[in-house]
Amino acid sequence: MISEATRARFDREVAKYPPEQAQSAVMACLSIVQQEQGFVSTDAEREIAEYLGMAPMAVHEVTTFYNMYNQRPVGKFKLNVCTNLPCQLRDGQKALHYLEGKLGVHMGETTADGLFTLQQSECLGACADAPVMLVNDRHMCSFMSNDKLDQLIEGLKASEGK
Repeated sequence: MISEATRARFDREVAKYPPEQAQSAVMACLSIVQQEQGFVSTDAEREIAEYLGMAPMAVHEVTTFYNMYNQRPVGKFKLNVCTNLPCQLRDGQKALHYLEGKLGVHMGETTADGLFTLQQSECLGACADAPVMLVNDRHMCSFMSNDKLDQLIEGLKASEGK
């Protein structure tokens, strides 16, 4: 269920658009739900659709198109490794496989301690710095060799006291 406080946040986003274009706030509403709940459930998609006067499938299409929206709970640190062709040519797939081995999970899974979720990503727009990855949809990491991946994982663990 979406709370009244969440609906008030939706109201502020929708107010930025002409009344007949309320659907333009769909991405903002999805982000609000994810900030508050950690992911966007199909129930939340339906509530957003109803709120914005959209078909639930239209909201779902947005949720599934962008990998910044989590469709299920994820670890504290979401690691998105770019595997598009330019990164592939510069060891992006190897970086993903290295992290799978290091973390003991496969792409799309979360570690048992709930700390890391490993995902592949579409182009992150930093091809010259390949292989690249994005941590928690905010922090770009470039030139990710095995040594740099080790440093990243150890640094994130240390920030959690683990």
